[in-house]
Amino acid sequence: MQRTVDKIIDRYGAEEAELLAVLMDIQAEYNYLPRPALERVSEVMGVSRSRINYMATFFSAFSLEERGKHICTVCMGTACHVRGAPMLVEEFERILEVKAGGTTEDMQFTLETVNCVGACALGPLVIVDGEYHGNQKSAQVSRLVKKVRKADAKEGAA
Repeated sequence: MQRTVDKIIDRYGAEEAELLAVLMDIQAEYNYLPRPALERVSEVMGVSRSRINYMATFFSAFSLEERGKHICTVCMGTACHVRGAPMLVEEFERILEVKAGGTTEDMQFTLETVNCVGACALGPLVIVDGEYHGNQKSAQVSRLVKKVRKADAKEGAA
């Protein structure tokens, strides 16, 4: 992990002004901000742990807890909510056997909800691994999960 974090820091330089970019790349690499990575950032960049923790907790895009390989996000903004987003969450919970905010035991999926992603015309909206899926129905949730699992199976067979 140390080598990977060092490479990320080298990309931007060890200036505190680059802290946000460094944290974003670490999040992209590990799907969360591991404690050893944050300790290394503090050490190399000379930024206090309290400053790093402030940044890591201020921005909702960051997670300090390990997340699954695949992130499933359901928008719960007003437009999505009235169009059925709660039913989509229930369907994800049933299929993945995990509550919203949780990660499956096999670390393959994390199910999250967000207040609004600003794509109200597409509601109800589901985001899987950064890919937006608009106007979703409960029946489509199963297809999305199967598609991800099928891609993983192909990747594992290759």
